[in-house]
Amino acid sequence: MEHLGFPVETIIVFIVFVLVAFCIDFMAHKKDDVISLKSAVIWSVFWVVISVLFGLYIYYHHGSEMASLFFAGYALEKALSVDNLFVMMAIFSWFKIPEIYRHRVLYFGILGAIIFRLIFVAIGSSLLMLSSWVEIVFAFVVAYTAIMMLKGTDDGDEIEDYSQHLAYRLVYKYFPVFPRFVGHSFFISRNQAKKEIQKDKSIKFISKKGLFIATPLFLCLCVVEVSDVMFAFDSVPAIIAVSREPLIIYSAMIFAILGLRTLYFVLEALKRYLIYLEKAVIVLLFFIAFKLLVNGINHIFNLGFEISANLSLIIILTILAVGIIASYLFPEKN
Repeated sequence: MEHLGFPVETIIVFIVFVLVAFCIDFMAHKKDDVISLKSAVIWSVFWVVISVLFGLYIYYHHGSEMASLFFAGYALEKALSVDNLFVMMAIFSWFKIPEIYRHRVLYFGILGAIIFRLIFVAIGSSLLMLSSWVEIVFAFVVAYTAIMMLKGTDDGDEIEDYSQHLAYRLVYKYFPVFPRFVGHSFFISRNQAKKEIQKDKSIKFISKKGLFIATPLFLCLCVVEVSDVMFAFDSVPAIIAVSREPLIIYSAMIFAILGLRTLYFVLEALKRYLIYLEKAVIVLLFFIAFKLLVNGINHIFNLGFEISANLSLIIILTILAVGIIASYLFPEKN
């Protein structure tokens, strides 16, 4: 008996691969620590190895053609998702999320991505036009973040009170949001909120109905999820063009996304060692904002012009290479 074009055992193997690797990752990062470059590289290699092992399983049980489609979809999703690395960086910078909490946000963000990608594979690209307006909104968010980084407002300047933050002001009227971080919690109870207010009387929080109260960390998670949905509008149709086998499409996307999260931390760690890499990232954020704006307008008005995924990848890799090479040629002088 076959489901999604493959035997049930293949689907079970895929689920086991993802769950076991996901659990290993979670257990290894239970503590709120800054992820070092060495750790980030090791975990990036770990996810590549897991992806290759699953591809080899496909090869031995379903032939070279299916394996080739899997690796082609995997590589394509990886390439199309590079933009998302820098958008996530912009989101964390916008919310001023401490580095010790970023892995937690991305970990749970992946859980949402797994669900949303399954929905997208099921419905194909029928909701493509919905992404156009989201692209334009994100273009302005990314550009704003790049300007703030250019002015010198770096990730280390934490926000003490989120009550004036744009994301907070947009949602607090509809559901309760606490204006400060409370550890790595996405939600806190009313009793916890009262204790926090007792500790610091300057906290401005109007109590509303509901058992749980969201924190700014949850708002950041929601924006990360929206960004993933936005990029899914581009990547899902592209991978469907490579293969019409649902399991091949879905597994290729999931393994690529899981590895992408660890690549984010490689990039963040490298910024601490390569002095011009952050400047390169700022340039990339301006480029990505321009790309999102152009492509969004093109989707709405059918202008016939957009920045292709291939061109985008070439520009991104070139700018990153320039930042890395410049850091070696012109090291910081003590």
